[in-house]
Amino acid sequence: MKRATLLLTVLSLAVLGAAGAVAQEATPLEKAVEVCQPEIESYCSQVTLGGGRLLACLYAHEDKISGRCSWLLYEGITELQQLVAAVTDLTEECWDDLEKHCKDVEMGKGRIGTCLLEHRDEVSESCSQAIDDVGLEWVEEEEEKEKE
Repeated sequence: MKRATLLLTVLSLAVLGAAGAVAQEATPLEKAVEVCQPEIESYCSQVTLGGGRLLACLYAHEDKISGRCSWLLYEGITELQQLVAAVTDLTEECWDDLEKHCKDVEMGKGRIGTCLLEHRDEVSESCSQAIDDVGLEWVEEEEEKEKE
């Protein structure tokens, strides 16, 4: 159970961080929401957000949405799938390092990512590669911004 909780925490960390890391450049999902705004307003304005309901609504109306909207949704979903795969790999590759260096770190607010980065020189090579794949460097950048 603890491993599943850690996986979800790291996944949340990466998803939220990936969005923050590209603050100046919109993610494919953000672009899709912008481009699909007419479709969202026409077909999905009454949808309660969360739980994938907006995506399900757009899918239900796929025969009515523009090609560009459809493409950007596909691109966003593909990026999210890649991120989930990278975070799953991070959790698997860094499990022993997390247990060794970060087991007493409270989850949330990027603390586990920060811990991994603080011990970057001490973690296994496969964990270090997984950190690169997920792109946890944004955690340090956000901390620097908060200090300023």
